[in-house]
Parts: sequence; C-alpha cells; structure tokens
Amino acid sequence: QVQLVESGGGSVQAGGSLTLSCAASGLTYSRKCVGWFRQAPGKEREGVAAINTGGRSTYYADSVKGRFTISQDNAKNTVYLQMNSLAPEDTAMYYCAADLKPISPWSSAGYCYRYEYNYWGQGTQVTVSS
Repeated sequence: QVQLVESGGGSVQAGGSLTLSCAASGLTYSRKCVGWFRQAPGKEREGVAAINTGGRSTYYADSVKGRFTISQDNAKNTVYLQMNSLAPEDTAMYYCAADLKPISPWSSAGYCYRYEYNYWGQGTQVTVSS
C-alpha cells in the first residue's frame, strides 16, 4: 500500500523559510516523478515543483522559481521542498504526489510537473503572515 506523508509545515513571517518533507512507503522514489502542489482556500490546486528522481532534473512554477528548491534523499526515501523568502501568497495546503510507474532518467522534469499522479499525501499547512 502506497502512503505519502508530508511534514514540516507551519506558520512563519514573510521572508522566513520552511522545509517540507514527503516520506514514502510502499514505493521507492528511485526513477520516479515526484511533485509538490498547493491549494489555497477558494483557489484551484496548482503545481509548485517537480523532480525526476532518476535524472535529478527539476522544474518550478514561475511563482516560486529562485525561492523554492525540490530535492531528494534516496537513502531516506524522502523528497523535500525547501522554501525561502516566503510571502503571504505562499499560504496554502501543500501536497506531495508520486506514482509507481518508473520513468526514464532522461525524461524532463516538466513532464513530471504535468504528470497525472495517482498517489497523494494528506497535506501540510503553510501559513505566511505579513
């Protein structure tokens, strides 16, 4: 049974940082697409970042580029989202997503960003105050 568990959310002031973690069980992150998404109240879910864990290529939404970093730790079977220079508009529930289907290490991370994921975590809340 696949399970994704996010952690690391919280409340910070604008300009602060948080690191979100997404630990997986029932699947390994090796050669997979993994994505981070967020949904603010009253808004649609949007992609934040994605990684091709085989080739380690990454992709970011324009709104977070230069501020957020997605990374992986294969030994811990965990994917991270380092978030710096947080702003109130980053306030949302953050979700990670993954899939059992292996992908080529040469697939672009943009492919992972647009991927239709089958497994989602329960979410972790990030609140940024001004």
